[in-house]
Amino acid sequence: MPEKKAEDSVEQQEHGHIHTHVLADGTTISHTHGAHGHQHSHTQTKAVLNRMSRLIGHLEAIKRMVEEGRDCSEVLVQLSAVRSAINGVSKIILKDHLEHCVVDAVKENDKEAIAQLNKAIDQFMK
Repeated sequence: MPEKKAEDSVEQQEHGHIHTHVLADGTTISHTHGAHGHQHSHTQTKAVLNRMSRLIGHLEAIKRMVEEGRDCSEVLVQLSAVRSAINGVSKIILKDHLEHCVVDAVKENDKEAIAQLNKAIDQFMK
């Protein structure tokens, strides 16, 4: 079965643009960029999607380990590897966001986008 490609769309909203990203697994992620809105591209989308696919496969393998009654310490080691991989993909997303979305927001004096980044970082760091 061919893998679905990620699709992006932009919808006009009262206070700017809504960017909608549809991931290969069908998950939809949307975000806005304030009243000024701006167009940008995420240069790392393919790398992120590839890493996410590997992460999903890794989690499925860990699930099978649990179903098979594998040793808890082996499962924990694999979960630690997944957490590290999630941190790695998160770092790529953050860097891409800073290099494109935030740079554009600063150029356009979009304080809402900066506030959204701060909120996202706060939630991510919990």
